[in-house]
Amino acid sequence: MRKKQFKAESKRLLEMMVNSIYSHKEIFLRELVSNASDAIDKIYYKALTDDSLTFNKDDYYIKIIPNKTKRTLTISDTGIGMTSEELETNLGVIAKSGSLSFKAENEMKQGQEIIGQFGVGFYSAFMVADEVTVCTKPIGSEVAHEWKSKGADGYTIKACEKEMVGTDITLKIKENTEEDNYDDYLDEFRLKAIVKKYSDFIRYPIKMDITERKLKEGSEDEYETVIEEQTINSMVPIWRKNKSELSDEDYVNFYNEKRYGYDNPLKHIHISVDGAVRYQSILFIPEQIPYDYYSKEFEKGLELYSNGVLIMEKCADLLPDYFSFVKGMVDSEDLSLNISREILQHDRQLKLIAKNINKKIKSQLTSLINDDRGKYEQFFKSFGRQLKYGVYSDFGANKETLQDLLMFYSSIEKKLVTLDEYLSRMKEDQNYIYYATGESNERIAKSPQTELFADKGYEILYFTEEVDEFAIKMLGSYKDKEFKSVSSGDLGLDDETKEAEIQEENKELFDYMKGVLNNRVKDVRASRRLKSHPVCITSEGEISIEMEKILKTMPDNQNIQADKILEINPSHEVFQTLKDAYANNLDKLTLYTNLLYNQALLIEGLPIQDPVEFTNDICKVMV
Repeated sequence: MRKKQFKAESKRLLEMMVNSIYSHKEIFLRELVSNASDAIDKIYYKALTDDSLTFNKDDYYIKIIPNKTKRTLTISDTGIGMTSEELETNLGVIAKSGSLSFKAENEMKQGQEIIGQFGVGFYSAFMVADEVTVCTKPIGSEVAHEWKSKGADGYTIKACEKEMVGTDITLKIKENTEEDNYDDYLDEFRLKAIVKKYSDFIRYPIKMDITERKLKEGSEDEYETVIEEQTINSMVPIWRKNKSELSDEDYVNFYNEKRYGYDNPLKHIHISVDGAVRYQSILFIPEQIPYDYYSKEFEKGLELYSNGVLIMEKCADLLPDYFSFVKGMVDSEDLSLNISREILQHDRQLKLIAKNINKKIKSQLTSLINDDRGKYEQFFKSFGRQLKYGVYSDFGANKETLQDLLMFYSSIEKKLVTLDEYLSRMKEDQNYIYYATGESNERIAKSPQTELFADKGYEILYFTEEVDEFAIKMLGSYKDKEFKSVSSGDLGLDDETKEAEIQEENKELFDYMKGVLNNRVKDVRASRRLKSHPVCITSEGEISIEMEKILKTMPDNQNIQADKILEINPSHEVFQTLKDAYANNLDKLTLYTNLLYNQALLIEGLPIQDPVEFTNDICKVMV
């Protein structure tokens, strides 16, 4: 029989998996049991639309059969089975495109579990087995087929004999080594413990023959060894248990079993509602951002069940986009099993559930701010950007919901702070919430525009993400306090008489400089905000300089520009040099004007229009 080869990428992935992907070899049993449960699910789903099929849950189970003599472990199910074509499709290609690159990108991250990120669960069997045999008979067929492989060298498929519909996966367990005791996976008590740990909530019976010592019937002191088939999982979904019965470890195990992420959950939310609409839900706030979160491949949504039976794997309607990072499930007795996607979109009960879930998530995040600040800051570093997008999107429709959850780096506290915390520290004479934008906290701290506010002791919020200023523009104000950029033309400060006088006294000088710069700036003015720096650029209107930079990077760039103001520090010695040049040497004033403008551009991180001319101007000053 000709042996078929795995695809090149699949072959390499299989080699990697056996050696490194799974951190605990015992995981293989969880993966195979989950696949068996899925196979039974498929019969149930098929029975919903096929009148010739009936589904009696009592007829379906998973059986684990260890054989120490033959050194084999069999996981048998009464599920839907596979045709030879499905064996080729499902077991001949290990992972989807992109899996290998994802593994490569994350190779250096220690302690990272990536279960559930690939379609590779079945192949975890090769971590403990020298050979894997799959004997399967699909529903509606009299023909069975066998798939067999010893690993990366390939596989064979041939016809075989099997009486019942379903799949038997038989592992030829490896011999023990100095590092690993593979005998564990032939020991019924160890196998039972693994099932309880990872697969206790599988809703079909997981059966195994258990050896026990029992009193002989009619005897008071004589024991005998008895082998009995037992169901070793509870089959009680975790979401139907009382919260008091569950530990944090139970929730973490459920998170891992459901493959919601390769991290651990930062927070869980267990909801049980028995009102106008009845439902139970377990939600998780992940610890780390999924690798594909901001890609087209990422799908938001919660698993949706009706009375314990899965309706939809990703019900997007249960989560708003700004909470799309939340993982978990919802089970409602009030939803129809055969409800369609179209009906779901208009289902009143589903909308009530979604509304309540939204409130619960907001409530839990708020409690994290107050009760476990470290965890919330960890969450915000992963998903804060998504909350800001939520403020900005839909024309600010969700800003009231999200504004209390926002955090920004503080110039005074030197850490992330909430808007409430900022307000609590505002000076009595301060009328606005001030912010500054830039590429990093370090660059903003050195910005000339921040000098005046630091001198007054005003706290500044640092905006370093591209969405920050757009979100704040949409927010407008917080608890009646408007936001104001430190680069704004109007600072909202009292006593600007002195600057007005200087502006009037030097009007001709500033007009000449404005003429030199032509349409590159809207105006040249005396600055109040500068202390030690000679010059800076500020903006007027709705488009700030930072927003201009972001808009220019977009594909549909329409060359939108901020109205720039060149501000000169009248207290700096450079200002006297400008006045002297205006009085005695206009060519020098032209040179100085261009130099100061380009210097201000560099400080703001804006490109210089003509770098050669700029370097030539510097040389002219030096000679």
